[in-house]
Amino acid sequence: MQRSFRVALIPVLLMSCVPFAAAQELKSVALPKPRTEGGKPLMEALKARQSTRAFGSEKLSPQMLSDLLWAAFGVNRPGGRRTAPSAHNWQEIDIYVALSEGTYVYNAIANTLEPVAAGDLRAATGGQGFVKDAAANLVYVSDFSRMSGIAENEKLFWTGADAGFIGQNVYLFCASSGLVTVIRGTVDQPLLAKAFKLRPAQHILLAQSVGYPAK
Repeated sequence: MQRSFRVALIPVLLMSCVPFAAAQELKSVALPKPRTEGGKPLMEALKARQSTRAFGSEKLSPQMLSDLLWAAFGVNRPGGRRTAPSAHNWQEIDIYVALSEGTYVYNAIANTLEPVAAGDLRAATGGQGFVKDAAANLVYVSDFSRMSGIAENEKLFWTGADAGFIGQNVYLFCASSGLVTVIRGTVDQPLLAKAFKLRPAQHILLAQSVGYPAK
């Protein structure tokens, strides 16, 4: 990560340092029941799938956000099974959702957003200028403590694959729903881990910007 990017982020973090410590100012958000029918046929969504780095200012409605997160890694079968594969069913990936009003973590079982940090952290989720404009920036965080029966040096491989499955689900949902997205590896991981108050066992893998296309 370049020094200039870190410096540019300092004002953002200083302005938000009080909200970081006061996630309780945000409340848990109950999302609408996700719509699990409709959208483009799979082959059309695959044909339309692409990365986009220009975003409009329109926010995602609660319904659209619910549909998006369900498609990404929601519960689609009894027993809490998910829409994306998970090695050994560890379900070790958490989706942190950075919105203009604050950052939440997606609770797939309850279909809720649980508060993490108040304030707008979208710009802090990546090094490119467009990330601050995206309606939502999804950050994929792996919890190594959920990955049992595997050597430490193999955990990153498996969790990286799982994050890739989730990211592709988001790509296809966006292609089907009129949204645009791009997955990103340019993340200041130590800085963002502090902002999200992550534990040592939690590791940031990738981020993905989602929103409406720029007009």
